[in-house]
Amino acid sequence: MKRSWLRLVFPIIFLLVIIAGVIITTTTSVDPEEEITESLPKSVYHLNIDTLDIVYGEVRKNQNLSEILAPLVSMQTIDLISRTTRQIFDVRKIRPGNRYAVISARDSNKTSVYFIYEITATDFVVYDFRDSLRVYRDKKIVKKILRSASGTITSSLWNAFVDNGLDINLALKMSDVYAWTIDFYGVQKGDNFSVIYEELIIDTIPVGVGNILASRFVSAGNNFYAFYFEQDSVGTYFDELAESLQRTFLKAPLRFSRISSRFTNARKHPVLKIYRPHHGVDYAAPRGTPVVALGDGKVLEARWNGGFGRYIKIRHNSVYSTGYGHLSGYAKGIKSGKYVRQGDVIGYVGSSGLSTGPHLDFRVFKNNSPVDPLKMESPPAEPVDTANLKVFNALVQQMMVKLDSVR
Repeated sequence: MKRSWLRLVFPIIFLLVIIAGVIITTTTSVDPEEEITESLPKSVYHLNIDTLDIVYGEVRKNQNLSEILAPLVSMQTIDLISRTTRQIFDVRKIRPGNRYAVISARDSNKTSVYFIYEITATDFVVYDFRDSLRVYRDKKIVKKILRSASGTITSSLWNAFVDNGLDINLALKMSDVYAWTIDFYGVQKGDNFSVIYEELIIDTIPVGVGNILASRFVSAGNNFYAFYFEQDSVGTYFDELAESLQRTFLKAPLRFSRISSRFTNARKHPVLKIYRPHHGVDYAAPRGTPVVALGDGKVLEARWNGGFGRYIKIRHNSVYSTGYGHLSGYAKGIKSGKYVRQGDVIGYVGSSGLSTGPHLDFRVFKNNSPVDPLKMESPPAEPVDTANLKVFNALVQQMMVKLDSVR
């Protein structure tokens, strides 16, 4: 009886042990996907360093490339670099604070295999010490991540971005997008914006702002839309009606300042203390603020002009010309006869001539007669091509929905 019982129980126990073994094996096994991920080669600077070691450093003040490389390679190699690779990268141009990387073999001598110097956030130069010396330049992969932001104006566009912890470069981008349609010196408290844009990422680190893809700026109850759209591989901005945001003239010749004096026929001169016409607009801004050309044109004057101090005059066409006074200096290459493009820096805010403080005296002439720059109308550039309207309208509908969802 006893043996009969054992014969019945033993197979059951044996089966349970097998099942238990299966259960234990299953619950303690490594996820196959994790195994695959861990076995993938590591890559930096487009180099496979799976079997190599990498150490990062930063160029110190007054440090040169020879000093950095001295513990890594022979003096003959350093001399070869300085003599033969200048056309690829001039080693005298390394800058304090820039990052570099030393990649070495996992041997007893930790033999240096590569040295990489980061010229900019994106560009780098590779010194390959394997076999014979090889030097070349390359670029990091820049990832674009879709972001959105919104804010309300309390004092200025700049402050709205600061108050909301937003990238100031995004504010500069917005001012460029709307440069032809919105006067940001005239924004009011309560105006607001929503924007969808690209954030640029390198090595998981944000490095800047890419294109603004869509935005809505609400000023005095009016909606100003901007949509980025490419035609013939060229991207520019259009409103919701497919009209170009670009105009013949910019709204203002400089960024983020305030209007200290407007167009008038009777203003008390701050220096002469007499009333006389002021046929221009004064923009108060810090000394050195870049001043840009309002539109394409030819420089007629770039010289000292009495009370205007350092002065530039540009003829844009047979009808319009613009003047820029009290400059602290001229941009490189600006002289009479020079042709400039809209948005080119032509000079810098100063206080030359009859002036009590740094500002730009900006003037517009129509058929040689002064007109109020703040009331000047400017015709738009070409709209979206009719062949592309269907695609553009679909884009607008999609982006409108996204803008409505931005909080």
